[in-house]
Amino acid sequence: TDGKRIGVCTILGGMNPTGLQMAYGALMQAFEDGAPVLCLCDAVPPGTSNNIQNDIISSLRNVTKWIGHIDQPQRVPDVMRRAFTYLRTGRRGPVLIMVTRSLGEYDDEEHPYTPVKGWRSAPDPDDVKAVVKALLGARRPLLFVGEGVFYGQATAELRQFAELTQMPVLTTLKGKSAFPENHPLSVGVRGELANHFLQSCDFLLAIGASLFPSPFSHAIPDARHKTIVQCGVDETDINRSCKADYALIGDAALTLQALIAEVDRQTGGGVRTNPELLAEIKAAREQFMATYRPLLESNDKPINPYRVFGDLMKAIDRTNSFVTPDSGNTRDQTSTIFESLIPHGFMGWGNLTTLGYGLAAAVAAKLAYPQRQCVNITGDAGVAYMIGSFEALVRYKIGVTTIHINNGGFGGYGPGFWGKGHSPYTYAVSDHAVADMSKAAAAIGYYAEDVTEPDQIIPALQRAFAENARGHPAYLEFICSQYPVYGSWVTEGPPVH
Repeated sequence: TDGKRIGVCTILGGMNPTGLQMAYGALMQAFEDGAPVLCLCDAVPPGTSNNIQNDIISSLRNVTKWIGHIDQPQRVPDVMRRAFTYLRTGRRGPVLIMVTRSLGEYDDEEHPYTPVKGWRSAPDPDDVKAVVKALLGARRPLLFVGEGVFYGQATAELRQFAELTQMPVLTTLKGKSAFPENHPLSVGVRGELANHFLQSCDFLLAIGASLFPSPFSHAIPDARHKTIVQCGVDETDINRSCKADYALIGDAALTLQALIAEVDRQTGGGVRTNPELLAEIKAAREQFMATYRPLLESNDKPINPYRVFGDLMKAIDRTNSFVTPDSGNTRDQTSTIFESLIPHGFMGWGNLTTLGYGLAAAVAAKLAYPQRQCVNITGDAGVAYMIGSFEALVRYKIGVTTIHINNGGFGGYGPGFWGKGHSPYTYAVSDHAVADMSKAAAAIGYYAEDVTEPDQIIPALQRAFAENARGHPAYLEFICSQYPVYGSWVTEGPPVH
């Protein structure tokens, strides 16, 4: 919902904070992703702090934007005002509120709460003028788009600005789907297509992206020889990972609106045309797809995982659905080739995403948009982290589909025996004849199938989606090969020719 609706959870804290132990990973991910989440827990009762080793505030200070404590009923409005100000303003993040159990009853008539709306800021107009002047003088500009565009609700402005300036658009993993990937200016997320334009650009305008290099994002290659513009709400991102020649501090939508107006002013209302660029992107995309198209259409057995993803793109309405992967190779492969058409049509996750999170994300998307088809894709390891939640989906009749890429292996990274591609190291898991996860899902109440034939992928997906429409969660276990091939990330340093 891009922060329009705030997620709220209640967990067990206090003397025996077992809920906080379970929630720590989720709060850490929300903090890293800048996701607004209100977390409520009970505080340590007064006079008992000497009896426990754990200090809730110290434990969670580094994974929350703010921690509040309601120790008197009349403090409810004050604490909630601050909480929702932080949840709706600036860089988002999780907020924890501790509530003392013995505080008594809160009277909302005596101590009324007035909701806060959150506030946005716009960049300095002089900085905007300087950025546009530099942009119009650039030879090979590039738009580098992160999830801040979602939180700024700025996808329409992003498209308008890209088309106005004729800039190629590269999105981060978390920003994937902020720009339609069938657009002539899209260069995707990762792999040879995205890498070519990132390495060859002389002007990089990052909007809603921190530019932090990580195992799940690009570094900026040869950054000192590029003109770099950082646009975002968090000033701590500026000049942190690489030098910034210009910075625009402000909301993504307001920033893009200001840039659009200034481009219009400096060009006299003209729109750039760049047929050479469009031809270059088209040719590079064809070359990129020459590697992956045979995999998307493969008839190999066991099934090539790319065939599952290719058929999913055919079977699902990509203008009315949400698809999200889990950590691991399912994330790496889908973020390479899944072509998203609408905002959040593909939900990508970042540095600290836990295994099994894809199911929670798909459920949240289904609750927010009940009419849309929601699919999460996971591997052998991810299933173990989510199967404990299956019963709740059956009980609440939440119709989402889980795709299990069963390739009989964990941990597809590092040196090892997987063969072509990144040659990762893995540990074998129990054979499907022994550990049949679709039977386990069916026993819990799911609609479940094993799929071993490539030509049965689309029919199985169609049956699963039909069951979802009737409120039944579905589980499809595809027996796949170990095929760790996916698009690479660019590392720091000059381009290698």
